[in-house]
Amino acid sequence: MFAWLVFSILLTLAYIVVMQVYLYGWRQTPEWEIPADWSPKAKVSVLIPARNEALHIQNCLTSITSGNYPAHLLEIIVLDDFSEDETAQVATQFALSNPEKAQINVLQLADLLPPEYALQANKKRAIEYGVAQASGEIIVTTDADCMMGKFWLSMIISRLKQPTSSAPLLLTGPVLFQQERNALQYFQSLDMMGLMGITAAGIRLGFQRMGNGANLAYYKWVFESVNGYEGNRGTASGDDMFLIQKVAAQYPGQVAFLKNEAAAVRTHALADVPSFIQQRLRWGTKNAGLPEWPVRLVLLSVFLFCWSLAANLGAAFSGWGIFLQVFVIQAFAKALSDWLLLSEMCRYFRRRELLWHFFTAFLLHTLYIPLVGAGSLFMKNYRWKGRTVAPSQKKNKVG
Repeated sequence: MFAWLVFSILLTLAYIVVMQVYLYGWRQTPEWEIPADWSPKAKVSVLIPARNEALHIQNCLTSITSGNYPAHLLEIIVLDDFSEDETAQVATQFALSNPEKAQINVLQLADLLPPEYALQANKKRAIEYGVAQASGEIIVTTDADCMMGKFWLSMIISRLKQPTSSAPLLLTGPVLFQQERNALQYFQSLDMMGLMGITAAGIRLGFQRMGNGANLAYYKWVFESVNGYEGNRGTASGDDMFLIQKVAAQYPGQVAFLKNEAAAVRTHALADVPSFIQQRLRWGTKNAGLPEWPVRLVLLSVFLFCWSLAANLGAAFSGWGIFLQVFVIQAFAKALSDWLLLSEMCRYFRRRELLWHFFTAFLLHTLYIPLVGAGSLFMKNYRWKGRTVAPSQKKNKVG
């Protein structure tokens, strides 16, 4: 019993330290502003992998082409992944109706791959095909359900093209949720806010590289130089994390986080519990295969910390008073640590109203980390966009 209590306290201290390091790293991350004398010259290819996104793809395309990046320097490639709806038709109609806004191409994997690939997760394959077809010097990836602001691409390209030695080769930017309607969505929004702070801090301090494929940019030659997703194609998820960490390993110090609200893309959180669980199981399948051990270590420590909270609460209900005291200490430490980071993030992204939902989000986060974390270790398959996906897909090869 004594050993367990000591272990619980050590996990609590580790959590406090980790969260304070993230808060410090976020504050140390410089905010990027477009230089007054900057003018766009680079050709950009925006890749949009899409499956069953007929309801969203037009809004996504509209938001990208409504930005201030010059149309003659903008190529958009929609990568339709065996959609069972009219995603490709909607995107094609938009391209035909707006030829002056950008060069828009719709690439259908059904025309390139055998029919059996329709049952597999093809996002990595789609991006590799898209990069091969891209005419742009810079590749930007996003998702079909995302919306961008006017200066989104200008923010990205001006940072990549910064004429100094600190210009990165790969850039990841903020991804935020919007238009929340229920407690689960508010939780996801706060969780994503925290994840953006963690992402920026880890990159700034140089001990872990993370990012989100919904807002990712890199030079085409960099993607080719690390051989794309070679070595990672067998994992259904992780098109963003694996690539970022491969680039960071080959080009140390050349990965950066783009800190500016105008650089954010926004999408919608999942509205129901089953979809949320399937999404997080999908995210969790890649964790064990990530090459950077600090990322895996932090994930493991948070996982164990939340499990210790649950175990100490259970022991307290069994009549062990000392466990209740430890649980209270742990819960207070987690709540305070989370609040300090999330309040900072909400202020920065001008979403302070989300903090009214902090207590509910705190409870959900404390429950979901151990349960979904354990599920991702033992569940071999999950459902996503109409497919049953295995975390490892042996046939995931391009060609």
